[in-house]
Amino acid sequence: MGKPTGFMEIPKQDRTYSPASDRVRHYNEFVLPMPEDEVVRQGGRCMDCGVPYCHTGCPVNNMIPDWNDLVWSKNWRGALETLQSTNNFPEFTGRICPAPCEAACTLNIDDNSVTIKTIECAIVDKGWEEGWITPQPAKVKTGKKVAVIGGGPAGMACAQQLARAGHDVALYEKNRRAGGLMRYGIPDFKMSKSLIDRRVKQMEEEGVTFWTNMTVGEDISMKKLVEDYDAVVMAGGSEKPRDLPVPGRDLKGVHFAMDFLTQQNRRVSHEPLPNVEEILAGGKDVVVIGGGDTGSDCIGTSFRQGALSVTQLEIMPQPPEREDKALTWPHWPLKFRTSSSQAEGAERDFSVSTVEFVSDENGHVKAMKCIKVDEKFQPIPGTEFELKADLVLLAMGFVHPIHEGMINELGVTLDGRGNVSANTNDYKTSSAKVFAAGDMRRGQSLVVWAIREGRQCARAVDEYLMGSSDLPR
Repeated sequence: MGKPTGFMEIPKQDRTYSPASDRVRHYNEFVLPMPEDEVVRQGGRCMDCGVPYCHTGCPVNNMIPDWNDLVWSKNWRGALETLQSTNNFPEFTGRICPAPCEAACTLNIDDNSVTIKTIECAIVDKGWEEGWITPQPAKVKTGKKVAVIGGGPAGMACAQQLARAGHDVALYEKNRRAGGLMRYGIPDFKMSKSLIDRRVKQMEEEGVTFWTNMTVGEDISMKKLVEDYDAVVMAGGSEKPRDLPVPGRDLKGVHFAMDFLTQQNRRVSHEPLPNVEEILAGGKDVVVIGGGDTGSDCIGTSFRQGALSVTQLEIMPQPPEREDKALTWPHWPLKFRTSSSQAEGAERDFSVSTVEFVSDENGHVKAMKCIKVDEKFQPIPGTEFELKADLVLLAMGFVHPIHEGMINELGVTLDGRGNVSANTNDYKTSSAKVFAAGDMRRGQSLVVWAIREGRQCARAVDEYLMGSSDLPR
């Protein structure tokens, strides 16, 4: 695909960032797009490698070599059609997906993978600029009604596919606006929320009805939805955070990461904050516990709020600088990575376990007692240390969906991890005509996996309602 000798002749180039000293002053996106002619050249680097392992790495099965070739040929509209045939929202994944496709790329054997994520983002951004992305309402309506619970990427993808199949789709979202944790968890500097807004508008014009500020299990019962609709999809995400039960956990200034991130995203969007304590990092020494993407988002947000310092702690050992390609390729490698937020000035420490949060005279956290741990996470005597902390953010992931509300009301069967039990063949739960998809079914995962599950669940629902389906799987 692309230029047969392109991978030998064209050096790898990727998008760059605005300088950290500039970008920490605002909440706007700071990735600098590549010029169109350079994107075309990068598309020409895609090899005719015979077995494209990028397909293996991509959860939505993007036809990556095909649209790389179309970009190289400057057939941007064809590239967009190919891209959107497998991915409802490539502008989301083109910004916030970690790009397992690039890890699986044949050229990644020597760390020179095709810049797949950048090309994907350039294709869809050009599609919006040129006005090629328009609503695709169904030509024939089926008369069937489907309720989708959850406005994150899984629920949005599922709802859009079902609407295009001709069903009357209502999407229920507990927050003021759709988007799930893409809107309320991921900071605006990583993904502008205007991208979600225009997709919501497109979906509305395709026939999806959005019921926002509507919590299923509180404002409306699951029983009523099951009675009123021909099928119900549970796509509410995985939002129960993993806690850290150590002495001092109840001190003021110790918060879950998502509470902190959600507040700031609402400020940026000019949404009113709930009647809770405001969490702000300005003028404070911040400690983030957890080394994943959520922790990284806390770092970038803390710097933008004016934190004095930010330290990130991870209980896992520091990964190697480089992976052993012979052992890991084409799978996602464990290696040392530095996010854009971490590069803005955070201190990072590995193999650290929190022992206790230390209080000041007012019941507010002022420090943390920590200890180093070995590869089995056992404390190493003599490695104790104390860390100053005015604000502690717990970013250790999510354990399962919130059970209180619709899950408990429905009494649906859960798996061993507390997720809603359903397989990936028919996505059916233990309750009649109720389906589950996304993080609520598989556990905390990536946006791209949520889109995949939403699309596949839509096909399963369509088959259930109509006996067969033309929707792609």
